Amino acid sequence: MFTDFIEKLQPKSVAGRRILKISGYVALLIFILQLPNFAFTKDTSGPLPLFTIVLCAVYALFALGLNIVVGFAGLLDLGYVAFFLFGAYTAAWLMSDFGYQISERAGASRHQFSFDVHFMSAAADTLKGVHLSFWLVVIIAALVAALAGIAIGAPTLRLKSDYLALVTLGFGEILPEVFRNFGDVGGFNLTNGTKGIGPVDRVDMGLLSRLPKLPLVGKIPANIVSSDYKTKFYVIIVFCALFVYSSLKLRDGRLGRAWMAIREDELAASLMGVPLMRTKLWAYAVGAIAGGVGGAFYATIVGTINVDTFIFAFSIIILCAVILGGMGNVWGAIAGGVVITWFDQTGLVWLSTKFNSAAGTNFDFKSYQFGLFGLVLVLMMLFRPQGLIPATRSRQVKKADKQVLEHDHLGYGLEIGIDPPDHRPRGLPDEFETRRP
Repeated sequence: MFTDFIEKLQPKSVAGRRILKISGYVALLIFILQLPNFAFTKDTSGPLPLFTIVLCAVYALFALGLNIVVGFAGLLDLGYVAFFLFGAYTAAWLMSDFGYQISERAGASRHQFSFDVHFMSAAADTLKGVHLSFWLVVIIAALVAALAGIAIGAPTLRLKSDYLALVTLGFGEILPEVFRNFGDVGGFNLTNGTKGIGPVDRVDMGLLSRLPKLPLVGKIPANIVSSDYKTKFYVIIVFCALFVYSSLKLRDGRLGRAWMAIREDELAASLMGVPLMRTKLWAYAVGAIAGGVGGAFYATIVGTINVDTFIFAFSIIILCAVILGGMGNVWGAIAGGVVITWFDQTGLVWLSTKFNSAAGTNFDFKSYQFGLFGLVLVLMMLFRPQGLIPATRSRQVKKADKQVLEHDHLGYGLEIGIDPPDHRPRGLPDEFETRRP
């Protein structure tokens, strides 16, 4: 209903639609740049703390990555936490003193490794270990996650539907346990087990700090301190913008059309010459890049990486964000990630405070978050199965089905003495519903 109303308001001419589109992007950019100024920087009990805004942007990036796999290619992935894990640990290995281990260190053996490497890092030169620039580490984390996506996808993508989901779920459960138990592998401490790795270095802004004071953004610092969530927000927004642009270009390109062909009908896509394995592996690799970048940035936010962070619930939350936002829609994935993260981090607590102060009760919505979340999922699947912002193709299919039903309801076919069709031929997707000539 709302999307139909929006479509009626759009200009009819191509030039008018282009002007409206550009104006919308400019307004959205101004709103995003001004968003930290409306946040509660000191009062964490408010409805919009700055830390929550940053975390919403990080989870939106994760949702954009999973939207490539699930929304575009139609591959059900329940192990997306693995790419988050690889990105975060890559940042922890390359931006901390963990790489400098000697025999005197607690729990270490004489077989330890000792690296002392500095390259354009915000860390002091006196600190031992591996300290690389954050911008270089992000590229490395993206490559590591992409290779992990290919390694995980290669032996599993021959499976389909439920079997593929179970295998990816298995990888998502195995890899955290591997990192948990790799604190001692042949005398080498590779992951520090359950103790975690930290502290992670600050984000260095490099030449960007030499720029003059920018409008709407302000002065860019040389290094981002732990409390400077405003600059962190602008950094993660840049990553989100890059991935939004890449997702839109891929969706409209040859690879994106191949993904959607596989999503609609894998057999028909293969008969039309689409290389199934290679195309699916591209989906896993591209989606994993967002997980690796988001994981590396998350490591700089929290400062310490612990294996207990990477649990199965993360994969479910990101998958629900994609589904609730609208599978296959880039903006829907962002909306789903932002809404779910806000409710999980701040919304339920803030609503509890407001409700209790008005009603004089002591009810905690946070303790019932999974029940409320399940209720929202049920309601969404009943009344809005396409998500908050449905993909264009989903809207077109729904509109076509609605027109067919209305046509049949008006008595189509009664003039020739037959009843209107009440079913489609078996084996055809929804969008290929048969109609009478």
